[in-house]
Amino acid sequence: MVGQGKSRQPKYQRIAADLKAAIEAGDYLPGDRLPGENTLMATYEVARMTARQAIGVLQSEGLTEARKGAGVFVRDFRPLRRQGIKRLSQEQWGNGRSIWATDTEGRSVEVDQVTVGEQPAPERIAHVLGLEPGDPVCVRERRFVLDGKPVLLSASYLPAQLVAGSAIVQENTGPGGIYARLDELGHKPVRFREEIRSRMPSQGEADALRLAAGTPVILVCRTAFTEDGRPVEVNEMTLDAASYVLEYGFES
Repeated sequence: MVGQGKSRQPKYQRIAADLKAAIEAGDYLPGDRLPGENTLMATYEVARMTARQAIGVLQSEGLTEARKGAGVFVRDFRPLRRQGIKRLSQEQWGNGRSIWATDTEGRSVEVDQVTVGEQPAPERIAHVLGLEPGDPVCVRERRFVLDGKPVLLSASYLPAQLVAGSAIVQENTGPGGIYARLDELGHKPVRFREEIRSRMPSQGEADALRLAAGTPVILVCRTAFTEDGRPVEVNEMTLDAASYVLEYGFES
């Protein structure tokens, strides 16, 4: 495993590359414990800090997880392939299916935290929805858990007057979710816009998603529009970057 090449990479990156190659080759399977700092120090003849940095690279890329008092283990989790276009088709929500069904491929997903309430619209949300800052909006906040791992925080904002009295203001929106209910209200979404960026998480986000140190988050802001171009929902999502592959398939 010891690298003999004359790579100009820092030593910790070369060690991390060796460990990643071993994981990809199946030398270490999901759930297996990786060599500890002492073993890496002896094998590569490096200082403890260098060994620690190498292990940190794997954790930041979502390949491993640290278990207090036990060591570092290969992460036993298969990333979600988020099909950004297919999941929003009317064929999904119009037939009573969750848009999540496209991503999860039969895996166990649940929403373990839901809060629904009316709040004054933040300026950024009011601007997109064509409201005045402080106008009332219905806010739906949820945490999605896949195979026991929190992977997504979501906050949907809708004009309060538009959805008043509908199932959208309830915790359970029913088959097809928000978009099916908007359709029933005469505000069917026909076009979506998603803006994507990434950054390091806040402490609250890191705690809620149980992120390993150094793991970034992906921010997806989606706006749903009706046939006449009216924006009816803004959904701000925070994704564990190590848990997702973003896929967009479209015709040329």
